[in-house]
Amino acid sequence: MRYEQSILQNRTLEEAKRLQFQLIDEITKEFTNNEFYQTGDVGLHPAHQRPLTTARVEKVLARCFGAEACALVRGSGTGAIRTIMSVLVEPGDSVLLHTAPMYTTTKETFRLMGLKPSQADFNDREQLVKLLEQDRASKVFYVQHARQQPTDTYRLHDVIALVKARRPDLPIVVDDNYCAMKMKGIGSEYGADYSTFSGFKLMGPQGIGVIIGKREGIEKLHERNYSGGGQVQGYEAHELLRSMVFAPVMLAIQNEQVEQLCERLMNGEIPGVREAYITNSQSKNVIVELEQPIAQKVIELASNYGAATYPVGAESRFELIPMIYRVSGSFLESQPELRDYGLRINPMKASADTVIRILQGALDEARG
Repeated sequence: MRYEQSILQNRTLEEAKRLQFQLIDEITKEFTNNEFYQTGDVGLHPAHQRPLTTARVEKVLARCFGAEACALVRGSGTGAIRTIMSVLVEPGDSVLLHTAPMYTTTKETFRLMGLKPSQADFNDREQLVKLLEQDRASKVFYVQHARQQPTDTYRLHDVIALVKARRPDLPIVVDDNYCAMKMKGIGSEYGADYSTFSGFKLMGPQGIGVIIGKREGIEKLHERNYSGGGQVQGYEAHELLRSMVFAPVMLAIQNEQVEQLCERLMNGEIPGVREAYITNSQSKNVIVELEQPIAQKVIELASNYGAATYPVGAESRFELIPMIYRVSGSFLESQPELRDYGLRINPMKASADTVIRILQGALDEARG
């Protein structure tokens, strides 16, 4: 299959169940005497300078991911990245990055903070080693877990191990959006200093970002966030935790349907499909390349058959129906022809059967 070496390894259903059980186990250690039925406080609790429930949920998540500390912040995944970067760098500092097109909101974070990219191809070990040895000025090593382009093949744990071996002084920040609770592990579990991801992508309420990692940076983050209105309130943190419990197993089932859908399309079940392959372009999905340049028309028509044709938060609680959408912006940067020929399909909580029915109807109508 095309880009086979690029595909990240998801948790199996059994591994997802174990993660769910582990999270529940940590909840029972922190919340006793029926306290979990109290859904949370608000404001700056004197002991924590943030809601008590928020602090306790952070403890649960830190232990679940085997880290020293956790912070819940405003701004979802983007806010998590911006907040931890603000602790680690100053305006004008340089940051080590992959050469691939950067995710749109991350690019804006770098612009807002005046950060200078120092780049190497993470797929090329020798090039990365050379940059690590030559660049002693950069303050952070930043890496995205999900693929920035379909030709990416680097393994996150290998990249982290290399950086730690060559530059143990360099903090590593991982963007684990679209990968947390879905892949075998997150960056901090592989040795990175900080992992960042969106709680919204794990069935949680809107606007909550999660930072997992070293106590030093996270404590500094909490000290700076001395504002009642800037806190994730206790009831929001509680809702996030309740929602995250369901994410691993649902994501494992979704992965199963992604693979079934791709296999059926590759086997020619729908005429007019030239090629189908799995990518980790943001969420794990099927990229479909059509024989005719009618992708935009197919997307428009797919909504008539019940599909979502734009995202809300990439696997958020609102996204139950399958999504048939354009290929991601960073992928289009590297392969602009996919604008007219390509579809990105994520079954979400639907079966491959439902996706096949919708795609068949939209393709037939688009071809007249």
